[in-house]
Amino acid sequence: MTIKRIIVPSVLAISVAMGVGACKDKPASGETGHKSQATTTKTSQNTPELGSFGVALDLMDQSVKPGDDFFKYVNGKWLEKTEIPADKSNYGSFTKLADRSEKQVQKIIQDMAKSKAAPGSNEQKIGDLYAAFMDTDTIEKKGLDPIKADLDYIRSLKDHDAIAAAMGDPAYGLQSPIGGWVWTDAKNPEEYVFYITQSGLGMPNRSYYLDDDDKTKKTRAAYLVFLNKMLGFSGVEDTKARAQAVMDFETEMAKKHWKPEKRRNRDLTYNKMTMKELVDYAPGFDWQSMAKIAGIADQDHFILREKDALKGLAEVFAKTPVNVLQDYMTIHHISGNSAYLPKDIDDASFAFYGTAVRGTEQQRDRWKRAVSFVSGNLGEAIGQVYVQRHFKPSAKAQMDELVENLRSAFKDGIDGLEWMGEETKAQAQDKLAKFYPKIGYPKKWKDYSTMTVDRNDLIGSAKSTNVWQWQDMIGKLGKPIDKEEWGMTPQTVNAYYNPGYNEIVFPAAILQAPFFDPNADPAVNYGGIGAVIGHEMGHGFDDQGAKSDGDGKQRNWWTPEDEAAFKDRTKVLVEQYSAYEPLPGHHINGELTLGENIGDLTGITMAYAAYKKSLGGKEAPVIDGYTGDQRFFLSYGQIWQRKFREDALINRLKTDPHSPGPYRANGIVRNFDAWYDAFDVKPGDKLYLAPEKRVKIW
Repeated sequence: MTIKRIIVPSVLAISVAMGVGACKDKPASGETGHKSQATTTKTSQNTPELGSFGVALDLMDQSVKPGDDFFKYVNGKWLEKTEIPADKSNYGSFTKLADRSEKQVQKIIQDMAKSKAAPGSNEQKIGDLYAAFMDTDTIEKKGLDPIKADLDYIRSLKDHDAIAAAMGDPAYGLQSPIGGWVWTDAKNPEEYVFYITQSGLGMPNRSYYLDDDDKTKKTRAAYLVFLNKMLGFSGVEDTKARAQAVMDFETEMAKKHWKPEKRRNRDLTYNKMTMKELVDYAPGFDWQSMAKIAGIADQDHFILREKDALKGLAEVFAKTPVNVLQDYMTIHHISGNSAYLPKDIDDASFAFYGTAVRGTEQQRDRWKRAVSFVSGNLGEAIGQVYVQRHFKPSAKAQMDELVENLRSAFKDGIDGLEWMGEETKAQAQDKLAKFYPKIGYPKKWKDYSTMTVDRNDLIGSAKSTNVWQWQDMIGKLGKPIDKEEWGMTPQTVNAYYNPGYNEIVFPAAILQAPFFDPNADPAVNYGGIGAVIGHEMGHGFDDQGAKSDGDGKQRNWWTPEDEAAFKDRTKVLVEQYSAYEPLPGHHINGELTLGENIGDLTGITMAYAAYKKSLGGKEAPVIDGYTGDQRFFLSYGQIWQRKFREDALINRLKTDPHSPGPYRANGIVRNFDAWYDAFDVKPGDKLYLAPEKRVKIW
């Protein structure tokens, strides 16, 4: 079974900035235009990391009218001077902070590796796992020997039932048409359940197999070369014909897969079945054998996500010859372990997944990949030290205050909605009141005592961590819900909302300079991390999050009239974003990105309301020629700083629910009345929307 580790439903995947507090200074006149003539200069013992008040004014392009291209106005000089590093497919505010976190984690790991750690301790496991990954001399000497037994095992599987069973074994982690994970039952959030989902494709999603544009055809040709090479490494003959057969198999699977926008629909992805019902519904795949070896055969029921796709995948599996399935598993087992194998295999895998798919020019340094590998497997053990070294208690206190400020603003916003009735408002207020914020790090840490790591056996250790992760996940089944569990580590630069727990989560790494800056102007802080807090709250009320109540239960708490009014507003946002064309012939998918776009629009709405409320009825001072409102929007535009390689941007448009950075800035502010006032945006400006065409939801 393709292992799907805990996937939190709505992650941010952005960059952000912050501080806290109301500005009590005497206001200066002027709230419109690029700058006001009345100016004060921010003075403080502690200077913000960016500029004099928290925005890098030297990276703006003053020659661009804000109303024509706000993203370029805020980030134009940065766009001109910034080159995407050779080992990255994109670069921006988010990746800069991730680089900082990466170096901090490397230092933690290296310190642990140097220590005289007790056998079986977290320090020993972290140090040895890192050392094993970095020992490329040993990797080259061993060649394919560490996975030879695995490849022989694959060749020993003589029929479809044996293959289905093998696909469920977490010790091998073999590629499979079927994936799954454990999470709370969406309609009964007091118990865990095993979700079964479509999987099995070697390329990012179905569009890479089925789209007919020249760029996609080129990627498919590169994939066929990749399949051929991986088979060649295994030592088999007639690799060209066999690679084509695997490509044909995956293409047939792709035809059964749901489109990404359909997979967002939580009403469609909840299909409860017993094992008997599943076997009857989707014959052709030995579900029982897979479940037995995966350790989940004793479950009363499962939740099927893409119901008819899973039925179709079982059919495709059943009609595919055993030798093709063996080649398929062989290819992906070699590729999946390529980071632990000799350089020629590793390079061949990167040539496709790094360069052909995302346009990345070169592999990341080995130490960077080692940090990701270790942090991905022993993340909370590293996180404990990371928090001690890099997260100040004052940061959590500031976040606690900001979250409550945003919650208060959101409460006022719901009360003031003209399109929503009182019955639905009461339900929305109940949900808002029950939001559970998690900030910085977990209250309790994972116990890795049963995980084994051997410095002299990289692949054996990788298998051990895979099995540990799987057992940790399925071990939740039948046990009480643990609402203190986190879906991200503290050193992760991100944030998320989880509807099953009705929680908003902000790991420590996103709360550090330059994005979390206690010395920045309050307007900047609200426009940065404030918008992020509002974004995550907004996911609780986006087109899918709004299908769960305050207790995390998936149910319809809307009156029919209010639900229809909500959908009318979201439909306009879909139409707006579907019209954007970041590259010729490549539009944003308005349906796929709807939830994130609602999150962005809600985020800026609530952050701005909270900022204005914090002023206590007074006007903010003008700093360096910029009014409080202007500083708020400059900060918002700055957090979306990002550049993409063309292949990476195409990949994002095909697969990612987040719109590209320029559209997360421009596409949102043009719907927001206060932005028009702040920058004197008028009819004729390129981003101008008539008031009646601006989307207002929350």
